[in-house]
Amino acid sequence: MSMPFYVSPEQLMKDRADFARKGIARGRSVAVVQYADGVLFASENPSQALHKVSEIYDRIAFAAVGRYNEFENLRIAGVRLADMRGYAYDRRDVTGRGLANAYAQTLGTIFSSGGEKPYEVELFVAEVGELPEDDQIYRLTYDGQVADEHRFAVMGGAAEVVTAYLQEHYTEGAALADALKTTVAALGQAENGDADREIEVDGLEVAVLDRTRSQPRKFVRLRAERLAALMT
Repeated sequence: MSMPFYVSPEQLMKDRADFARKGIARGRSVAVVQYADGVLFASENPSQALHKVSEIYDRIAFAAVGRYNEFENLRIAGVRLADMRGYAYDRRDVTGRGLANAYAQTLGTIFSSGGEKPYEVELFVAEVGELPEDDQIYRLTYDGQVADEHRFAVMGGAAEVVTAYLQEHYTEGAALADALKTTVAALGQAENGDADREIEVDGLEVAVLDRTRSQPRKFVRLRAERLAALMT
């Protein structure tokens, strides 16, 4: 009788993590940046149909990198959870922290399970508050870890290069136009000494959680016309 092939748990987890990281790194970066009136989401995404940034609930938005079908399933699950919690209890009971914890449990369970491949995704869950200090940004990795981010955060693609640019050029409490210009410039930063790119507005996906809106829903997707005006 042949002996069964043995792989140590440490090696198995390492292989699963390497697999997920490689899939995530193939996509374009997504940046989340706090500005004076809310939270800005920006990514290089020429597709008009497949969104990386979406609304989850009144004051909560979601951004992701990686495999589209996987993070779209997670987005839909988040919308359903938020709707059910808001309907059963109160709309104020739907929080970014609660959604981040739910996503962390799901991603952690999938990653540690030996029966299916890990999800090749990383997520941001952000909630805009009444004041800038009340804003919340949570980053979730493929294995279910949660990090509480402040000021700005980047995931996917050339995340290290984009983060380095934002660390140098980010301004606390900037207006939307200034924050957008800085973020787009960061997304265009090149790796390995290549020339930096200037990303056209048609190749951008940008949305904000705007605390100044009078409506309960604070999510706004910025279309090409408004982006062009803000970038000039």
